[in-house]
Amino acid sequence: MPDPLSDRANLAAALDLVAREAKAYLDGIDEALVRPHRNVAMPDTHLPEQGVGSLAALSELIEAANESSTRSGGPRFFHFVMGGGTPAALAADWLTSALDQSAYNWVSSAFASRLEQVSIGWLKDLFGLPPVWTGVITTGATMANFAGLAAARRWWGLEQGVDVEAAGLSGLPPMTILSSGYVHVSALKAIAMLGLGRERVRTLSRDGAGRIDLDALGSVLQERDSEPVVIIANAGDVNTGDFDPIADIVALARKHRAWVHVDGAFGLFAAVSPATRHLVEGLEHADSVGVDGHKWLNVPYDSGYAFVRDPAFLAGAFGASASYLGAEASARPVFGNLGPEMSRRARSLAVWATLRAYGREGYREMVERHLRLAQRVAEQVDAAPDLERLADVSLNVVCFRYHPAGVPDDQLDDLNRRLGELVLEDGRVYFGTTVYGGTVAFRPAIVNWRTGEEDADLIVSTVRELGARAVAQTEASRA
Repeated sequence: MPDPLSDRANLAAALDLVAREAKAYLDGIDEALVRPHRNVAMPDTHLPEQGVGSLAALSELIEAANESSTRSGGPRFFHFVMGGGTPAALAADWLTSALDQSAYNWVSSAFASRLEQVSIGWLKDLFGLPPVWTGVITTGATMANFAGLAAARRWWGLEQGVDVEAAGLSGLPPMTILSSGYVHVSALKAIAMLGLGRERVRTLSRDGAGRIDLDALGSVLQERDSEPVVIIANAGDVNTGDFDPIADIVALARKHRAWVHVDGAFGLFAAVSPATRHLVEGLEHADSVGVDGHKWLNVPYDSGYAFVRDPAFLAGAFGASASYLGAEASARPVFGNLGPEMSRRARSLAVWATLRAYGREGYREMVERHLRLAQRVAEQVDAAPDLERLADVSLNVVCFRYHPAGVPDDQLDDLNRRLGELVLEDGRVYFGTTVYGGTVAFRPAIVNWRTGEEDADLIVSTVRELGARAVAQTEASRA
């Protein structure tokens, strides 16, 4: 089949095929293995000279997807703090592809721009951020951190009389960046991309878990009182769900020349429930915030949000102009000039749809259901004689390890690594290992809108079953 124009008549049939197969896939996702045991290789790895047409190509793709796709949108995927796609968000995401809007500015799509404006406003309301803050939809928490820290970099440069977007960083001293041991790799990646140097991040921890040392933070700020400093506060440690004390950090920062960026990839959703809102106390006094949407908001990949107190710093960091781009009324935000991308998918449709569909109360109920499930898993861990919980459960992450009797302490890390491989291979539930406080551990996170008690209960039972198998395999290999 040569020109795509010759395939035009198959467009409706192609969409029907995908809709039918997607429905069948989702109908079975609750019970399917998270990672299938059989992978189907694609039939050809070379670019074909002659195409087979849309229907044949899609049929091949669907067959491979059914056999090989990780069911990451299902209720028993507890890895990476990943949610799924609510019915409203998923359907709106399909519509986004069909409409194919360019969400750069109001000329390219007034529809997408207006929905982004409304969605950003709703998200600020949901998280308790002041309405006067600006915001932009990004591809995820990495780029949300990138945007917030780019605004911080601009502030830092102007504090020293330099417009770094125009003149660059040459001649400026290295930036002092402070955080706790909870600082996430996405923030470090953003810092590296901004040319600030990930090795410039100084972690001030008071224990092996990574909790921030506020006295040390105050001392460093006092020592560097003559220079601008950037602080990264962490709302939700990936290993435990623990929080840096945002209010205390902001209070210290306000006594000095310091910008506070809050990495709230999933933890920002603590603001949704009265039971956990205290964890983000002081958030509204920070300078910038990053959060993920394909985590607890449960919109399809990829979606994230950056919020900045002073709109001038975000616009200054990412502003771009050219005669062919046209001019916008000053009252209208040009979202393509508030983030790193100018070519932008209309991600606002999924955000708007899910918030319109379920509202504040729907998200509060979901978050509180997940909080209860996390406590349920923690209670099961505590009741099991061969499991050891390693941290308090303050949110939705349960950090624990397999610790059976008779296994020497110096062999526990290797045993838990092997067990982690077995859990992933088994596929009934899905989460990997981490290192917390120098110990190999598990950190399943409950964040998917589909997850119920029967799904959460599989975490402990599966680990104990496979743990016994791992011990038996180890003993057999030594016999």
